[in-house]
Amino acid sequence: MTSSVPPTAASQQREARKIALASFVGTSIEWYDFFLYGAAAALVFGPQFFPSDNPLASQLAALSTFAVGFVARPLGGIIAGHLGDRVIGRKRMLVVSLLVMGCATVLVGLLPNYAQIGVAAPILLVVLRLAQGLGVGAEWGGAALMAVEHAPAGRRGLYGAAPQLGVPAGAITANLVMLGASTMTAEAFAEWGWRIGFLASVVLIAVGYVIRRRISESPLFEEERRKRAEGAAEAPSSPPLAEVVRRYPLGVLRAVFATAASTGLGYIVLVYTLSYGTTELSYSRDALLAVVTIASGVQLAAIVGWSALSDRVGRRSVFIGGGLAQIALALLFFPMFDRESLAWALLACTLAVIVVSAQYGPLPALLAELFPTRVRYSGISAGYQLGNVVGGGLAPIAATALFAAQGGSAAVGLYLAGMALLATLAVLLTPETSARDLRRI
Repeated sequence: MTSSVPPTAASQQREARKIALASFVGTSIEWYDFFLYGAAAALVFGPQFFPSDNPLASQLAALSTFAVGFVARPLGGIIAGHLGDRVIGRKRMLVVSLLVMGCATVLVGLLPNYAQIGVAAPILLVVLRLAQGLGVGAEWGGAALMAVEHAPAGRRGLYGAAPQLGVPAGAITANLVMLGASTMTAEAFAEWGWRIGFLASVVLIAVGYVIRRRISESPLFEEERRKRAEGAAEAPSSPPLAEVVRRYPLGVLRAVFATAASTGLGYIVLVYTLSYGTTELSYSRDALLAVVTIASGVQLAAIVGWSALSDRVGRRSVFIGGGLAQIALALLFFPMFDRESLAWALLACTLAVIVVSAQYGPLPALLAELFPTRVRYSGISAGYQLGNVVGGGLAPIAATALFAAQGGSAAVGLYLAGMALLATLAVLLTPETSARDLRRI
């Protein structure tokens, strides 16, 4: 009963729930923006911004702009890590990242295409995509740490999963918007319909801004800042990233490999299938958007379940089990998807997001448990964002190129299985972290 809980504990738990909700809402908005771009890159950006006589060349160019966002993410993480660890803190950095991401997304919706302004169109598109990457790179570390550092004892895995839930929630919202826009004629959709989702982002930004302004700063960051001010903690002699690289290089490497596999297969499901299924196979665009939307709904439940389990049995057990399942699923995904049956496509995508979630859900807690508070934002941002470049950013391009070179999807499955194997080995070499006191790392 609530009456038996001390008021301080009850208020802390309420605040932890509020922080988790704010992390979820904010990351949902940012990932809506990110996946909306991914869906548009897969479906319309080729002819709109990179017209060519070779459809494959146009498609690769459009998907390359999607990857540009991933290249910018480590830089966004580095900048945000420095500011979040040493200057303005986690909370303010979350507000800044939301505004950067949101403004870039709205401007994509206003951007003239190649037919209207020529080569300036793809150049400006790349610039705005870089801004999106900076925003997301800054976002994730702060959202993850706010959730993890506020979490009640023994619940870091579950509460830390809040920003991870933003990924499928954002994908669902983006795909529903694309589905709604696709009810218009093909000409209207190509001319202006695809822009609606980007412009609608302004409403979501306003909601996220209000929510994030009302949350409290991380108690561990406040404690670290107070200790430095009182002289009880050593004043930093170098930037946080430099300290991370010098003192915790293995932590960064573990974070990179633990991140890469789940994001790689995840983006194959959420982005690559939309272009591959409609250009190389006989799936319709709307059918695949519906498949990805349903699979993302399943992923919401899978992330919660695996993350809560990691609090009970430990991070390593859940990660390693998920990694082994991911190796098998990577080899089976395309044989199922290539049957050109919606039932098989749905089964392949659903199984993929379930096994991916075993690594993706507990990831914020695992990474936070590798670094001390004074450099935690920088450490987890560097590892996670670099892992996303290796895994998520390159996966759609690598898959497209491998398919074109090999004339089939078998090589893509081997590529994904190889990444899953590396991720599993990285976690095998990582000690169990779930019982660590974040204040004493």
